[in-house]
Amino acid sequence: MVFLRNRTTAGALTAMALAMTALPFTASAGQPATTTQLYVAPWGKDSWPGTFDRPFATPARAQQAARAAEMRSGPVVNLRGGTYTLRKPLRLSEAAGDSGVTWQAYGYGTPRQEQVTFSGGRRISGWRPDPRLRGFWRTDVSGLETRQLYVDGRRATRLAREGKGLDGTLKVTRTGYVTTSAVPRSWKNPADIEFVYRGGYVEGRCGVAGISGRTITMDQPCWDLAQALYGGPELLKSPTVVENSPSFTPEPGGWYLDRTRPGHHELLYFPRPGQDMRRAEVTAPVLENLVTGTGRPGRPLHDVTFRGLTFAYATWLAPSEPAGFPSAWSMYLRPGKSAGNGSGKSGDEDARLLTVPGTVAFRTAERISLEGNRFTHLGAQALELSGNSSYNVVDGNLITDVSDGGILMGIVAPDVKGTNRGNRVTNNRIHRTGAEYHASSAVWDSATRDTTLAHNQIDHVPYTGILSGPADDLRGVMHANRILGNRVFATNRLLPDGGGIYLRGEQGRSFADGAVISGNAVTGSKYGDWNVGIYTDDSTNWTTVEGNAVYDYVASIGGCSEEWGDRPVRNVRYRGNFWDDAVPFWVERRDFPGAWPPADATNPEEGCGDPHDLVFTGNTLLPARDPGRACAADADCAAVLANAGPLPRYRERLGLR
Repeated sequence: MVFLRNRTTAGALTAMALAMTALPFTASAGQPATTTQLYVAPWGKDSWPGTFDRPFATPARAQQAARAAEMRSGPVVNLRGGTYTLRKPLRLSEAAGDSGVTWQAYGYGTPRQEQVTFSGGRRISGWRPDPRLRGFWRTDVSGLETRQLYVDGRRATRLAREGKGLDGTLKVTRTGYVTTSAVPRSWKNPADIEFVYRGGYVEGRCGVAGISGRTITMDQPCWDLAQALYGGPELLKSPTVVENSPSFTPEPGGWYLDRTRPGHHELLYFPRPGQDMRRAEVTAPVLENLVTGTGRPGRPLHDVTFRGLTFAYATWLAPSEPAGFPSAWSMYLRPGKSAGNGSGKSGDEDARLLTVPGTVAFRTAERISLEGNRFTHLGAQALELSGNSSYNVVDGNLITDVSDGGILMGIVAPDVKGTNRGNRVTNNRIHRTGAEYHASSAVWDSATRDTTLAHNQIDHVPYTGILSGPADDLRGVMHANRILGNRVFATNRLLPDGGGIYLRGEQGRSFADGAVISGNAVTGSKYGDWNVGIYTDDSTNWTTVEGNAVYDYVASIGGCSEEWGDRPVRNVRYRGNFWDDAVPFWVERRDFPGAWPPADATNPEEGCGDPHDLVFTGNTLLPARDPGRACAADADCAAVLANAGPLPRYRERLGLR
């Protein structure tokens, strides 16, 4: 894949190494006697001293006390069970003295651990039957702005014409569309409507500025940016989905935010069977971040721990702006001076790429530890570690029901340089991410060094499971990254041209310091006409793929070797793997394993070519018919399946068996 271009043995050693490096769930006992212990409880008061008997009421007050603590070993903030509704994000910085603090659920790691939630949401009540729209309920929400709604703990869906697009014949114009259909004229509140465009590995959205007769005018600058990003009108010839009007036929669980009266917005909701809106628990997320942490060059935020907490109910409002969400992967365009990172042009203006931000985000941070937390009901990425962030640990967390990706780390747009090394992402369960912005990866490691992604389970995501590599070539940055013992399945459920484990770009300067993909079980994702279990794409270079089990994907291994621009796939060695060597019908088999699309003789800059310097040794071919059964019957292959995913002591807590 190329961004913005259209085209369709060792296992035992790995297990031993991971057993030595994996982190357990740790108890909250055993703190040094000199540690300052602070307490927060929903029933506390910020005027109290923050002791066990007289706790603070808010995390913000505990932060003030932690900054003032004199004990050198680092304060511990113990949060008693309950929900802490944040009025603003908890912002940590090295300059303000926030390094060295542990934030934990009271009793963390013991049977007495209490359930603690940091919420950026607002409870919505006062529902009444809508007098005009049959079956709808309505409530006043003042000036509320949000892009998500949750009812009884379940994500509601915006009213939409799913899969219907626009009626009639459409003509793309400089400002939008002309249609032969009169239907759009009947849509109420057209300025709230968004068109969603989905094709290949990209998905974006633009708002409607207005509808007059049969002319649909799109928001600017979104319309210009989208045409620049997608290379012309082909993807934009008709939307895949039209969202967000009360005129659309409701499905149970559908909602709409009526913003026609500024400052007097109203929420509309069409209940699911059996829901009583007078008793339902409804939450609208209003904050865009829950926790942020920042340092500065030479003075990173450091040694901060969050453990046993739930981060829930946050939105992200940028797609509602006139610039919309012209995007691919987890990046989107905005007007502004280009950073030279693959951005397109919008008219006579530069355009820059940005990355969907993390709801919990750390920049220029070291030795940050996130252990045993839960990230859910979030409107952007769940977690971000970027901007020169190193030696951080993300261990034993559950990430689910997130609008975009799960974990983002490394050099992320608009940045084009930085050092992010020694980070470890281990024993996490990440599933049902990309709930709203589907062209996202559950984990995106963008240009890091000495990173370990190990023993995670990733499943039921619309696009890629693990993406390792930057959006554009950043050669000389990535070194010695390890993707080990992960369990990946049910990826690419909506978008093609991705995979279970997807590499792109230069991974090192030799096999000695290149990427190692070992001990992973990547199975069960036969969706669409092109996805790859272990996908070495674009300019992948210096990679070892060893001791993995890969089957029941459209293609087991392979990729597009991009000969144009000096971007071929080269120096990849495959040793001791188990695979069914699946190849899609439209790719001719080579005399070596894998699906490697050929060059396009009519358009050399759009096609693929021959990979270079591939080495295959000791791999086992599984039968195309029921490869899973054959793997289970082979002791070595079965061991890969058994050892992949979170280590046993994590599984029950992550909802796995």
